[in-house]
Amino acid sequence: MTSISAASRVFALLGDPVEHSLSPRIQNAAILAAGVDGVYVALRAVEEDLPGFIRGLCRAGGGGNVTLPHKEKASTVVDERLPAVRRTGACNTFWLEDDRIVGDNTDVDGFSRALRDFLGEAPTNARVLLLGAGGAARAGLVALLDDGVDEIRLLNRSVERARNVSRRIGGERVRVVPDPAELDGERFDLVVNATRLGLHPDDPTPFELDRLEEVGAVVDMVYGAEPTALVRAAESMGVRATDGREMLVQQGAAAFERWWGVDAPLDAMRRALPEREGDADVG
Repeated sequence: MTSISAASRVFALLGDPVEHSLSPRIQNAAILAAGVDGVYVALRAVEEDLPGFIRGLCRAGGGGNVTLPHKEKASTVVDERLPAVRRTGACNTFWLEDDRIVGDNTDVDGFSRALRDFLGEAPTNARVLLLGAGGAARAGLVALLDDGVDEIRLLNRSVERARNVSRRIGGERVRVVPDPAELDGERFDLVVNATRLGLHPDDPTPFELDRLEEVGAVVDMVYGAEPTALVRAAESMGVRATDGREMLVQQGAAAFERWWGVDAPLDAMRRALPEREGDADVG
């Protein structure tokens, strides 16, 4: 596709803020590479306008994504919630199917795919420290459990919120850590940051890795213009680490496949990522 026409399908990223998101670059590169007729834009949306945006885009033949802070609200707007939405309580992808608005959470697939790409295999039997209890953490939790991790320690500023997430999703393999001091001297195969810390260059690390006896690898779901503080801290300790850029591509690829029914052109989507330009984002 070389131009936009009246027949082009319109997809949008809905959130607040959205002006620095890399999703339009990635999705429009995918649209061009796949030869489908569409366009992807970012639209700032406040919560009360979200239902209208979602319904309008779908009824017009398109769809879109939802990012912070509206993923939980979006799960209440769609007509049909796919299993990932029901399990996490968050929706980040929507489209029209059989005259019903369908919602999915491709953060689950995106995180799982990106993690396997980083580790070279599924994290089966791993011991994991997961930081956060919001929408990104819930997606990560579902993905980790489905990939067969052995144990997850869940650390969040609000202990009660972490307990709510654990009760909803976790089961016996998830244990909430009420006090970070309990982790001193522990060993983990994987540490995952699913908090918002790292969205801004001057953010502190969400957890001091040197409190642990051993860390196998670190994944930060946040990405930005430079490596996050957590990634830098891990690498300074000789621990392999990665940020959320590959997860962004992989969740976007999963969304693309839902909308268009064809394989996503992953290479084109990765090439669309700037060389550490732009602002930080987790959606």
